[in-house]
Amino acid sequence: MTDYGIGVAWFGALLLATGGERIFELVVSTRNARWAFARGGVEYGRRHFPWMVMLHTGLLLACLLEVVVAHRPFLPLLGWPALAVALAAQVLRYWCISTLGPQWNTRVIVVPGLSLVSRGPYRFLRHPNYVVVVAEGIALPLVHTAWITALAFTVLNAVLLLAFRIPVEERALRGAAGRAA
Repeated sequence: MTDYGIGVAWFGALLLATGGERIFELVVSTRNARWAFARGGVEYGRRHFPWMVMLHTGLLLACLLEVVVAHRPFLPLLGWPALAVALAAQVLRYWCISTLGPQWNTRVIVVPGLSLVSRGPYRFLRHPNYVVVVAEGIALPLVHTAWITALAFTVLNAVLLLAFRIPVEERALRGAAGRAA
């Protein structure tokens, strides 16, 4: 196998591990959703969720497809820092998940009576998990120079998802705060 083939294989393994991690997140999210609904949780913005899943799945597939079809090289000066950012994003992601505990979810579910979390990364940012999504959407493809995927995901994520998702979360949190008052 050539150096390029070995690099693509390692990149494929990274993408496969990332996909496995996403499946694990969905399992945790499903468990947490059951917990929230059992406590009267209300879901908001349900319609955008399938699009979010498709976009995030598409990111992983497009990364590999672009690298293979366009024969993108691994450039150490870009790839290693991009990998470091992608790994740091995972650390922040799991800090978010552990801070929110059973309140963390891939969906927008608000449990009446629970206060807004303001510890962990939420002390510094209102939506730290979206920092993770943006950083990962740029860095993961750039590990192996898939710059078209990085650009396309970033634009689609911003225009199609975050422009809807963050306002949905804000309305849900305001509504929950209004009911708690």
